[in-house]
Amino acid sequence: MLSRVANSLFWMSRYLERAENVARILDVNLQLLLDFRNLDDKRLLEHWLPIVQSTGDEALFFQLYKEARGQTVTDFLTFNPGNPNSILNCIAQARENARVVRDQISGEMWEEINRLHLFMRSPRAREVWNSSPYDFYNEIKTSSLYLQGLTNATIRQNENWNFIQIGKFLERADKTTRILDVRHETLGNEQFGKALNQTDYLEWSAVLRSCSAWDVYRQIYSTEVDPVRVAELLLLSDDFPRSVRFCLNELDATLRRISGVAPQKFSNDAEKLSGRLLSEIQFSTVQEIVSRGLHEYLDLLQNRFNQIGEALFAVYIFQPFADLNYDMLQQQQQQQQQTRISFHNTEFPPSVF
Repeated sequence: MLSRVANSLFWMSRYLERAENVARILDVNLQLLLDFRNLDDKRLLEHWLPIVQSTGDEALFFQLYKEARGQTVTDFLTFNPGNPNSILNCIAQARENARVVRDQISGEMWEEINRLHLFMRSPRAREVWNSSPYDFYNEIKTSSLYLQGLTNATIRQNENWNFIQIGKFLERADKTTRILDVRHETLGNEQFGKALNQTDYLEWSAVLRSCSAWDVYRQIYSTEVDPVRVAELLLLSDDFPRSVRFCLNELDATLRRISGVAPQKFSNDAEKLSGRLLSEIQFSTVQEIVSRGLHEYLDLLQNRFNQIGEALFAVYIFQPFADLNYDMLQQQQQQQQQTRISFHNTEFPPSVF
């Protein structure tokens, strides 16, 4: 496979997964505010800032806005053309990467990606958001899930499909750790092993819902939310599709399908790093993780994901990972200049915030 094709398929998949994750996080937290009507301004700020932090774009956010409130955070993460990781730009970049490999994906996939891109570019997107943020974010989530179904049903499960899977699961694992990390930072270590008050209960419920894990949690445990059990599900579950362990297992298996290496062996650094991390997680317990410090553990995981990504690109894309990131950023900036739309006049429903 040409490195250009692998690169575009990887980023197409990763940007679509990122857009879906951002949409889910914003949807969950906007609905959560309905239960937080009596929160003071300080507590509201504490609620919204971690959402920005989960994207890794806190510095850019404060260059564009003075404070993290509902209106500014949702604008930044949804429509702002100056944010490379806004839903608007993620979908634009997914579409651009799909265009580059148009002959490698199915017609149905291209039509849906293009439809979603045109929707985000149209006035209707902001009209839907203004009337019902829930309907807007549901549109993004539904389209992403539909595309995952199309990917599995309409293209050959060859190297093309494998690189799509790698992009999806690497992004998903990283986002799960970030969602868990920022809420843990807000709520603190002292809550582990102790009963939660109503506000903290809702916050930890939001962590589960942000990872589409609420129903699974209730099936395995109960309706009583325990932060230790939340961490156990999101990190160590071997059969929940958004847990870190599940994502790493899929990532490791996919890397080995590409190279054809036998189980328990490796042929490159990407396989070595993914296999090593997967083994460590398989033989970890949540008690060990909490004892060593959840934040420290999650930070370590995110660094290890970056190392796997760097090794992956060194092996298959033939570009230094840092240079690739710079090239992608330049591409995004050019796209933003072409599609820049003013959102200063967007009306936000005052009742939401």
